[in-house]
Amino acid sequence: MGRVSNTRIIFYEDKNFQGRRYECDSDCSDFHTYLSRCNSIRVESGAWVVYERPNYMGYQYVLTRGEYPEYLRWMGLNDRLSSCKVIHFASGSHYKIQLYDKGDFAGQAYEATEDCPSVLERFRTREVHSCKVLEGVWVFYEHPNYRGRQYLLEKGEYRKPVDWGAVCPTVQSFRRLTE
Repeated sequence: MGRVSNTRIIFYEDKNFQGRRYECDSDCSDFHTYLSRCNSIRVESGAWVVYERPNYMGYQYVLTRGEYPEYLRWMGLNDRLSSCKVIHFASGSHYKIQLYDKGDFAGQAYEATEDCPSVLERFRTREVHSCKVLEGVWVFYEHPNYRGRQYLLEKGEYRKPVDWGAVCPTVQSFRRLTE
């Protein structure tokens, strides 16, 4: 892609933006060779999903513009990060997602266009086995109130939890990701 990038993220080895640093302005499948650990991040522009392991594997963390002086600020479980991707927003600000309590879009269907801090309260379930993102970019969370493991979902169809990077169907909150 020959366009001028308007996205930039900087990873730092130590807390408070100290130590060695590594900058990215596009997807990077493995920066672990340059930075053995990551304890702070500065997102200068764009929105990003960063991954614990190379090739966009392991724990995911969704980061928007701002400063993260220590890994707890991005709800990190440790100081290991190895790859990152730019999140691409479609034009327009519409959001729509369909959730299913069985795989392959079977069973009870639920639709949402707004953030949901408690899937249990709203839909009387703790599990999502498949979903369709019709509009917008969404983030699933393992626990209520946008806590725990995070999963980025861009427009598309997800037939089973592993399709969005999860090992189990536990989704207890979700929200729209805005620019």
